Amino acid sequence: MKLIENTSDLISFCKELNQQPYIAVDLEFLREKSYYAKLCLIQVAAPNDAAIIDPLAPNMKLEDFFAVLRNPKIVKIFHSGRQDIEIICHMAGFVPQPLFDTQTAAQVFGFGEAVSYENLVKNILGIQLDKSCRLSDWSLRPLDTNQLEYALSDVTHLIHVYEYLRDKLTENGRLHWLDEDFAALADKQNYTIRPEEAWQKIRHRSHNNRILTVLRELAAWRERRAQEKDTPRQSIVRDDCLVNIASACPLNKKDLEKIRNIRPDIITGKLGSEILDVVRKAVQISPADYVKGGPEKPLPSGAAALYELLRLLLKIRAQEQGVVAKLIASDETLKQLAVSPSESNPVLRGWRYEIFGKDALALQQGRLTISYNAEKHA
Repeated sequence: MKLIENTSDLISFCKELNQQPYIAVDLEFLREKSYYAKLCLIQVAAPNDAAIIDPLAPNMKLEDFFAVLRNPKIVKIFHSGRQDIEIICHMAGFVPQPLFDTQTAAQVFGFGEAVSYENLVKNILGIQLDKSCRLSDWSLRPLDTNQLEYALSDVTHLIHVYEYLRDKLTENGRLHWLDEDFAALADKQNYTIRPEEAWQKIRHRSHNNRILTVLRELAAWRERRAQEKDTPRQSIVRDDCLVNIASACPLNKKDLEKIRNIRPDIITGKLGSEILDVVRKAVQISPADYVKGGPEKPLPSGAAALYELLRLLLKIRAQEQGVVAKLIASDETLKQLAVSPSESNPVLRGWRYEIFGKDALALQQGRLTISYNAEKHA
């Protein structure tokens, strides 16, 4: 096992990596006590080599590794890589490209919408992974042999999973099916934090646009404060309490005391004053600038019936092709298609059009009827 704990060894390893056609990457990190993830380990595998990089080692500099991730000649392989890519983007300011995500690629062959790495390794390679170290505190040193072996297995097997999926995609002429999905994964905008959009991740039941507007302002304030202090947003004010504050719109500390589930230290401290200031400003926002919330509008009756038929057709075509249906068309995409077909709709372009879109249009235009032989597709 190769454990890299100094910059000199990392530079030598990166020189080897720069000669590789593809590498598998996985990160171990903690973020329970901070806003930004604390990077604890970097695991990297190439076709004939693998190593663990310790970013917490004294005086470790990662610039050479980031340069490898920038190398356009090397395919960077992740499994469910969004969080890892977010960390890289935050630390280094770029998204590694070209990318290949094995969780996304596995959908082309019906492995499920979010198949785990463990199940993918078991199904493709026939190997049962030991997950006993999954909940390790990766920031503690020293790490024992079991922890290091567990961490390294996240990339040594990933290389072979990638090779299997790549070869199968090439054999079936489906490699290009993933172009749009990987391009979306590589879009830096996905990893840009926008405090004014933070409220959209908060669960609530309100359809009142004024309340949602206050929630937007409160969530944005909390997000900026969490960033500034590098602390978890929930440690400032919990989501449920933030929703209660937005619903009540307290304008003074006496009103704030009545909020359900609010901590006493918030009421009497600086947080309480900041919250009241945010609420006072939020209630002055013009209705023209309110959040456009409210319940989702139901589809027109004709479109609703067509939507149900399209869902059925999608299920049939996905099963015929052995593809996860959501990879072909999302629920929102189907609704848009049912209401008004548009060239911008993803199912009316490329491979999605060939296996589903053209039949969807034919169904919409009355040129296709649905029949299904259960025995044939069993």
